[in-house]
Amino acid sequence: MITRRNFLSAAATASGAIAVGGSKAAAQLLGSSTEEAFARVVLVKTTNRAQGIRKALKLFDDQSLSGRNVVIKPNFNSDHGYPGSTHNTTLAILVEELGSRDAWTITVADRSGMSNGNTQKVMEKKGVVKLARDMGFKTVALNELPESAYTHHTLKHWHWRKGFYVPTLFHKTDAIVQTCCLKTHQYGGHFSISLKNSVGMVAKRIGKARYNYMNELHRSRYQRHMIAEINQVYTPRIVVLDAMEAFVEGGPHRGKRVRPAVIAVGADRVAIDAVGVAILRMYQTTDRVRSGPIFAQDQIARAVELGLGIEKADQIRLLTDDVESDGFAAKVRHELALG
Repeated sequence: MITRRNFLSAAATASGAIAVGGSKAAAQLLGSSTEEAFARVVLVKTTNRAQGIRKALKLFDDQSLSGRNVVIKPNFNSDHGYPGSTHNTTLAILVEELGSRDAWTITVADRSGMSNGNTQKVMEKKGVVKLARDMGFKTVALNELPESAYTHHTLKHWHWRKGFYVPTLFHKTDAIVQTCCLKTHQYGGHFSISLKNSVGMVAKRIGKARYNYMNELHRSRYQRHMIAEINQVYTPRIVVLDAMEAFVEGGPHRGKRVRPAVIAVGADRVAIDAVGVAILRMYQTTDRVRSGPIFAQDQIARAVELGLGIEKADQIRLLTDDVESDGFAAKVRHELALG
């Protein structure tokens, strides 16, 4: 665990390291891509979602987005209430914060898998369309895009038989901000956090073709590996995990609810998911989520194989700024240390 004061000290040391010891020495402190790199994850224990998100974003990354086009990838798999889907307050605060960093455009884009897969109706029912009108951002229902708006991705070492299609808008934008919920997943994913949230980027069908990519995913014994593989085609600038509440059984749309009352922010999806699993394990969660080392969970292990983030738990640096968050971070670190 690292407090904000200690992190700022490390950052100052790293700035000197760039001049004295070179970029590798700095990377060892700040988490750039070297063998010794670590991933920062901000934890804010709070009773106020809006204040918690603002504080976590400020602690993690206060950089300008001046003139940048930003796409927010939420969790709109269904129109079920939070934590079955992204809380509207979370979305509104993210839009405000990105606007305060001078983002040029903000687009909220997703594809629903449940609720008959009608993303536009999901966003209307959740009040997101009205929120977009009021706040001035754009919404895109990915399932309504034409075939020409998608890019095909495939690699030989993937478990996807035909690869998959992702909207080109995610590749053309300047920055992707992902916001995910914390929950178990009863349909084969085991848990749904940052890596699993990326499934909403993938087309269910493409054009008039009959092939169903979501059927392939959910029927495969490699489902959790395939979830990780989706994440190889993009890199988020930031991930906001809203763990004010969580499902520790059931999911993704409804389940046994607990209240961790915490916001986590990071950029490394492996680290975010590992911290999320650690939080789930602090409660009476499912046997599958509790089973074995956290980094042996299929989604996380496959993501590590693909080089999507850190490789082990002791590369995670938890950044906090108050006593209550320190105490919560200590419990998370304990779970991570157990495996």
